Formats: sequence, structure tokens, C-alpha cells
Amino acid sequence: MTDSEDKISAMREGGQILGKILKELLNQVKPGVDTIKIDELAGRLIKESGGIASFKTVNGYKWSTCISVNDEVVHGVPDDVILEGDIVCIDVGLLYKGYHTDTAWTVQAGRDREIEKFLRVGEETLYKAIDQARVGNRIGQISKVIQDGVTGNGYFVVKSLVGHGVGKTLHESPQIPGYIHGKIENTMLIRPGMTLAIEVIYAMGTSEIEYKNDDGWTIVTADGSLSAVFEHTILVTDGKPEILTSGLTKRPI
Repeated sequence: MTDSEDKISAMREGGQILGKILKELLNQVKPGVDTIKIDELAGRLIKESGGIASFKTVNGYKWSTCISVNDEVVHGVPDDVILEGDIVCIDVGLLYKGYHTDTAWTVQAGRDREIEKFLRVGEETLYKAIDQARVGNRIGQISKVIQDGVTGNGYFVVKSLVGHGVGKTLHESPQIPGYIHGKIENTMLIRPGMTLAIEVIYAMGTSEIEYKNDDGWTIVTADGSLSAVFEHTILVTDGKPEILTSGLTKRPI
């Protein structure tokens, strides 16, 4: 195999494993559970897969997941607070055969129609954004679809946090903003073989964020409004983009 073929093969296999792990973790989100237990399960599943938790390769971070609750946008540190009707984002990465894949999903530990709509918008927007990851398009076209999907439904893109390339390292070029900054034609051209972690990062009430406390990691909405993230790692092909972390869902693009 060429280096490129090795990369794609490893990321396909790793992404499938990671998608299935995320699905198992999301099944644990229910009233009465704490996020430390979910993180411990992630650690066991990742070890059993033969991989390494990507997030543990980040200097100073000791957990297998980031679990963000309610107004926590990203990088939430697992803790022993019991879930009761919260919305919960589980973000997890897998280093497998030398390559990273990265995925995140947000669910409710309860039922609320307004929150269901909020989460549905993020999920649907992600799939529309992924569909833009085609040869000849530009990164800005992905950004525009995210911006239109989120703001068109009355919500707010968190502008300071972005999607990214992924592969040998967890965060690579290009950055993939969730909004248009400048002209689309000036953004990077999408090429076959690119592997991208496309993320929809948004909130109910603001684009502004801040650090929650002194843990050095957890970022929250500045106004305390709810936030959510939906993310898949994808491969750009000569046709439709391939979702590498699709163990979570069989939904077609």
C-alpha cells in the first residue's frame, strides 16, 4: 500500500470502531448517571479496540473523552455530578494504527420539545455540511451551510471554535469555521483524500464563550444558554463524501 492507502485504510477501520464506541457511550446518557462513569467506559472500550484515546495525547489532559453538559460548549471534564434532564455532548477521539478519528454527538438525558428541535437542527445541519465536502468545492461552502443552518433557525454559531483536518495528528489544517469569514473563493479548495472533522458548534443564546472555572479546559456560553456539538470525521472521495465515524448512525448523506 502507499502511505495514502495506509492512511485511508487505518482511518476507515478506526472510524468504524470509534463510531460504535460513541454509540455505546450515548446509550449511557440517562438520569442518575455521572459522566465519570461514561468516561471510564470509554477508556475500557478504547483499550479493548487496540487503540489509544486521542485526547490523552493532548498535553495535560488525562481523560478519554470530553463530556460537556448544558451550557458547556466543548472540553468539558468528566465529573461525578449526576445527570438529571440535562443535555450532554460526548466528544471522543481514537488513535488507531497511527491515525486519529474524531466524533461528537449531543443528546438529552430527558425529554423536552424545545431542546429536541435545537438538537435536530444541529444534526441536520451537520449532514448538509458534510455533503459540501466534495472535490472542487471550497471549505467556505461547508462553513456557509453551517452558518445558514444554525442562524436560519434562530441559534448562534460559536465562531471561535472550528472543525479541522485530522489524520496523523488530532488537529491539522485546514480549519473549518462554522461561519463565512471573507470570500468563499479565497478559502481552501477541497481535494480527494482529505480527511476532515466537520463540526457544528452552536448555542441557543450567544456566540460568546468563556472558561467556566479553573480546570483549564471547560468552555461555556457567556450567557449560560444551552450549547451543542455534532461532529463526524469524513473522507473526501471522487464522489460523495464518506463518513468514517458512521458507527453512530446509518443515516445516508
